Amino acid sequence: MGAYVAAISFFFFFLSLSIALCLRIPTVSSDTASACHPSNQPHRRTLRSDQLTVLINGYSESRLPLLRSIAASFSASPLVSSVLVLWGNPSTPPLTLSQFAHNLSLSSWGAAISLVPQLSSSLNARFLPRSSIKTRAVLVCDDDVEVDPKTVEFAFKMWRGNPDRLIGVFVRSHDIDLTRKEWIYTVHPDKYSIVLTKFMMMKTEYLFKYSCEGGPPMREMRRLVDEMRNCEDILMNFVVAEETNAGPLMVGAERARDWGDPRNEDGDAYGVRDVGLSSRRAEHRKRRGECITEFHRIWGRMPLRYSYGKLVSSVGEQGLCKKGPKLVPCDH
Repeated sequence: MGAYVAAISFFFFFLSLSIALCLRIPTVSSDTASACHPSNQPHRRTLRSDQLTVLINGYSESRLPLLRSIAASFSASPLVSSVLVLWGNPSTPPLTLSQFAHNLSLSSWGAAISLVPQLSSSLNARFLPRSSIKTRAVLVCDDDVEVDPKTVEFAFKMWRGNPDRLIGVFVRSHDIDLTRKEWIYTVHPDKYSIVLTKFMMMKTEYLFKYSCEGGPPMREMRRLVDEMRNCEDILMNFVVAEETNAGPLMVGAERARDWGDPRNEDGDAYGVRDVGLSSRRAEHRKRRGECITEFHRIWGRMPLRYSYGKLVSSVGEQGLCKKGPKLVPCDH
């Protein structure tokens, strides 16, 4: 009986593997040593500046329908060279990944969509350099946020004018708790210093700088990201702020639907609520404050810089005129 069960198990394993190979799921090693080989170091002259590569991080199988929709939307944009779905859940059955890879191929309306299974669940893997990236800019984003095409176009335009800065839609801040003498992660109404990976646009060279440079201090901070299973976006902000001595830039979005935000009150159509790390808000903020404190300790200084205001895609008349019984914008 045991031999029979073993034979059946082997059959299904072989079947899943065969399907995966037939569908040719693109794979990229998430081993840092191989990713940091000099051949993966980007050279500006060989990279396209008129398009960008989208890197979508995925983990939860409950989000696959939403992830497919988001990937398809990016694929349809003429600004997108390719879409890489970085699957960070090694325990997902091969057959599930095979079917999902097939569905993604059917969803491609323009730019190719590739499923890239990771060898581990490390959040650092979303910032690994990849030889398949052929553009000067990358857009790093999550699997539960939909941003309209016009906002993507405007963000890319702003990045081309500020290629050394991080560009984003969702922002947060660092601050100091003088009573406890520790850094905290917070939101300020008038300034920000951190762009979130819900939507983070940057130059491709920063992937190599994050993953491959910085020596022992960066290795220790990447190890902390793995231990906390959090804060890779904060560390990238540290890396870029150190490079530029400037804060990130926030762009105004026409429509940015955050399905994973626990403040949603309209149901859970895609089954994404309470899956993400940020769904546990109080504990999430506390842990991210601890990350900032530890990064500061290891770094030896605080590189994060504040930015003020946000970039908008249109400028309307702000003066008010009386028209009938009401004061309305004069150009209305």
